[in-house]
Amino acid sequence: MTGKMHRRKFLQGSLGALAAGQGASLLAASAPQAGQAGRPQQAQSGAPRGNFFPGFRTVDIKTSGATIHAVVGGSGPPVILLHGYPQTHVMWHKVAPRLAERFTIVAADLRGYGDSSKPPDGANHANYSKRAMAQDMAEVMTQLGFQKFAVVSHDKGVGVGKRLALDHADRVTQLAAFDSLPSGLYTYRNLTKEWATGLYHWFFLAQPSPLPETLIGNSAEFYLRSRFQRSPGAITPEAFAEYHRCFNTATIHATCEDYRASASIDLENDEADWNKKIMCPVLSLWAERGNRPPAFRQALPFWKEKAPDARGREMRSGHFIPEEVPEETLAELRSFLTA
Repeated sequence: MTGKMHRRKFLQGSLGALAAGQGASLLAASAPQAGQAGRPQQAQSGAPRGNFFPGFRTVDIKTSGATIHAVVGGSGPPVILLHGYPQTHVMWHKVAPRLAERFTIVAADLRGYGDSSKPPDGANHANYSKRAMAQDMAEVMTQLGFQKFAVVSHDKGVGVGKRLALDHADRVTQLAAFDSLPSGLYTYRNLTKEWATGLYHWFFLAQPSPLPETLIGNSAEFYLRSRFQRSPGAITPEAFAEYHRCFNTATIHATCEDYRASASIDLENDEADWNKKIMCPVLSLWAERGNRPPAFRQALPFWKEKAPDARGREMRSGHFIPEEVPEETLAELRSFLTA
């Protein structure tokens, strides 16, 4: 082998080592427990870690379209808690046990998330529409023996809660909506550079399969940690471990389907029901440090368009309200749910 070829191989090896070192440094800075950058990072399998809901029982309920995993505890009027992306029912672990002192709490994983099943996509992503997800939750509450119930929702769960309040209006007594507008139509009709930058993942996750699935799956833990970077310290290590456990290949695809539905069939359903009102009382809580532009950060005016009896306020937090300010969240929910 010539000296020139030796030098070329040495240079290639040095550059490769340097690149790997830089990638590992970046990953370590953003995700201290992640593996080597560039290698596929799958969520860890196995049983849930930690007792997040002491005294609650675990149920897996088969609906007409999925199998929904949930925990149930407490006594009193029934309340179902719906999480957002990229979390599971565990996001309520700081507030649910204390709400259970006054209410019967059902904290459920949406279809496609957590330990709930991941149905096939369906035509036009219909199996991940908020209407289909709402139908799951209506059936869950029926099978648990609750004809009427309140809904507390966050992020993507708000779309499900809104659908419950519209499609099952005779059953929903109250709707609490955390850091979300009543419809994605507001976003798509009023998109700005600031909004598109803050909500880039809406457009990324809605890209055709397998583009986002492949990129996220290449370093799933790195990506998952990036979703919480604006809320330092709010997500406990135990809760993150649970989110990561559930963030496997099937979940990554299913949650992308959730966003594809949000950019297609959900918009069609919202357009068709644009003049339909939510008749139950609504509590809107939005984040002071949210990622919407100022004109849309205060969510209450938009909820008042959809719900005659809407109230709400800004919370001194980032997007993950129940985990960032649990005491304030408890106070607001107790007041609203007992009114």
